Amino acid sequence: MHNINEGRMMYYGEKPWHGIGKQLDHPATAEEAIKAAGLDYRVDQRELVAQVNGSFKPVPRKHITYRTDKHEPLGIVGDRYQLVQNSEAFSFFDQLVGEGQAIYHTAGALGRGERIWLLAKLPKDLLIFKEDVVEKYLCLTNSHDGTSSLRVYFTPVRVVCQNTLTMSLRDSASGVCVRHTVNLQGKMEEAKRILGLAMDYYGVFDEQASLLASKKLTVKEAEGYFNRVLHLQEDKPSTRSLNVRATLLTLFEKGKGQDLKGIQHSAWAAYNAVTEYVDHCEVAGRKDPSTRLRSIWFGAGAQLKNQAFHEAVKLLK
Repeated sequence: MHNINEGRMMYYGEKPWHGIGKQLDHPATAEEAIKAAGLDYRVDQRELVAQVNGSFKPVPRKHITYRTDKHEPLGIVGDRYQLVQNSEAFSFFDQLVGEGQAIYHTAGALGRGERIWLLAKLPKDLLIFKEDVVEKYLCLTNSHDGTSSLRVYFTPVRVVCQNTLTMSLRDSASGVCVRHTVNLQGKMEEAKRILGLAMDYYGVFDEQASLLASKKLTVKEAEGYFNRVLHLQEDKPSTRSLNVRATLLTLFEKGKGQDLKGIQHSAWAAYNAVTEYVDHCEVAGRKDPSTRLRSIWFGAGAQLKNQAFHEAVKLLK
């Protein structure tokens, strides 16, 4: 099973693990992506009502959002909630990365269509150490059910293993969140300004990644790093935590891309052991493949990778 809404997804390049979605033979423009991914539906909202003693009465300050093409409810929101249509999200994204450019690599909807995402590739890959290439992406995610803000953030991908790298979304340089409230348009203008100033994020990431690659670690030091990432300083860690640490130590030594010269036994290798674990090991047994996407980009997996990056940077001090 997958949770991609009725196959509403487009992709360019390698077929995703779930094998669904419309494959394009070229990176898409915004207009192409929104049609290929089936995201050209609209969302509206109405006053929420409840049945009380056989009659329907409005629920104060609550509205229900729904898709106008299927009249299917998506979520319950407050009366100050402002909708952002999928077309508006694409337009906003286009203004950030270059209107009309063929840059979109994936786009799609989850669940009943209550969450969408767009992923665009930025020019000029990073070269961490000779053959270790990191591609630069910008990701937008938006919800129509009130569960999250419109979020735009940077998402590097290590080519050799397709690991999604990350820095904390709490950092102003790594992305912005725009809440669905009044003055939404003004906040989106501010988001564009902040992201414009934050494009040097990848310069910072490039510098820190190179320093991590030059910082060598013994196996014992790597074990201490994993202990801090997994919070294993307590006296009696669980068997599961010990098993995760053992997996991370194996990935530190033998993971994808860890045999590249200049990368072996480095803080960069230790950090990438965590990203490989999250992206390829931790989610492997999940029956619903779309939960992998949620975890890797939005959930517990992303949080673990954030923690891993910050702990790795501490090794440089």
